[in-house]
Parts: sequence; C-alpha cells; structure tokens
Amino acid sequence: MVRLTYYTDPACPWSWAAEPALRRLQMEFGGDVRITYVMAGMQRELNDPLQLLGESLDAAAWSGMPIDPRIWIQRPPKSTYPACQAVKAAAQQGLDGPYLRVLREAIMCRRRPMDSGEGLVDAARFVEGLDVARFEIDLRSHAIVESFGADLERAGDRELPTFVLEDDGNVHAGRVAPEALAPARGRPVADVMAAFAAVGAAEVAACCDLPLPRAQAELWQLASQWRARPERVGFGELWSSA
Repeated sequence: MVRLTYYTDPACPWSWAAEPALRRLQMEFGGDVRITYVMAGMQRELNDPLQLLGESLDAAAWSGMPIDPRIWIQRPPKSTYPACQAVKAAAQQGLDGPYLRVLREAIMCRRRPMDSGEGLVDAARFVEGLDVARFEIDLRSHAIVESFGADLERAGDRELPTFVLEDDGNVHAGRVAPEALAPARGRPVADVMAAFAAVGAAEVAACCDLPLPRAQAELWQLASQWRARPERVGFGELWSSA
C-alpha cells in the first residue's frame, strides 16, 4: 500500500499544475494508493487576485494544464475556505478526491469562484455516487468546521502543494514531478480517458509517458474518430470520452 498525504487547496494554481503527477500515481497504483487530502486553506480572504493571476499563468506554462485565468480579474473567490470545507463534507462519504477535482475544474477552467453554499452544492451533483442531500447537511454542520480546523492546524505553514509519499518505508516530501512519484508505463491514451471523467493533455502525457505534443496529437486523433470530446476552456482543452 502506497500512502500519500496531500496538502492542498481547491483554488491553488500550483495544485492544479500538480494534477498530472497525482493522476500518474493513481493510474500506476490504482487501488493500492491511499490518499489523505489535507485542506490547507490558502486564503481566508482573497486580497490580491492579481498575484494569483500571475501564479496561474506560471503554473500553466510549467505544467501544460489548461486554464482560464480571467477568473482572477472578473470574479475571483472571496475566500478559499468555503471550498475547503466542502471537500471535508465530501470526505464524509469517501469522495473528497473526486469532489476536489470537480472544484478545481470549476475554478481553474470554468471561471466559477466556488465560494458560496449554492455553488458548492451544485458542484456535488457532478460527483458520481455522492449523496447530495447528505452532503448539503454535512456542509452546514459544526463537525465540518472542526474537521477543516484540524486540517489547518495539521498543514501549518506548508508550501502548497506538498506531497508526502510513503512507499516501502521510504518517505518523499515536497513539490514533486510525475516521474518522482511513480514509474510510467506505456498505456493507451483511451485507457487514461476511461479512468477519469475529464483530463488535460498534460495528464495524458504524464500517465502514458508521452511528450506533450504527442499526447495532444493522439487526443485530436481520437476526436476525429468521435471517441473523444474536447471542451475549450480558455487556454487549452479538457477532454472526455465521447
């Protein structure tokens, strides 16, 4: 069993850039990886959205992940704390990972701030298997506030994102590239798309051990065969199976 403790925040641009690393790990180890998501609460009040605009552009350039940075100009989140608490609510049903991904796509690609109860509950409807009514009750509970508070204390002043990976007695910590997390095996692009609801080309490249241009070309080839569907999201695409 590989254990990963992941310190992150739904609105963290560098955490979005780290999604290829996370998905490569998930593809490599499957059910043998256990991930604990620690919500570090990036900003209680978002005072400088232009800083996050710059970080988003830098993270996208480094990772190749698709983004729509206009969110940081048009309607940035007022706080990242509501989204963090919502992830803890989804954790009550063991679906914090899938729900966190939905929030990331909403913020980074679809310009949705995800800082209101209504928006967070609506996002829950896109997570397969999540009981939305129960989620809404949990989201409003004092227990979730306490759970998030425990995460804040646990995270301390760690840089985001931080992976702490335990494998065969070895511990690796820090911001890591996909190749540092797990070996990659040549696998069909279609297999990666089947494993996830939506993927970026950079995630396919990481999971299939392909150069990014090759991953992009294979995705467009699948699209020409009506086997993949691109969604244009500012700079880049999110891909899903057709």
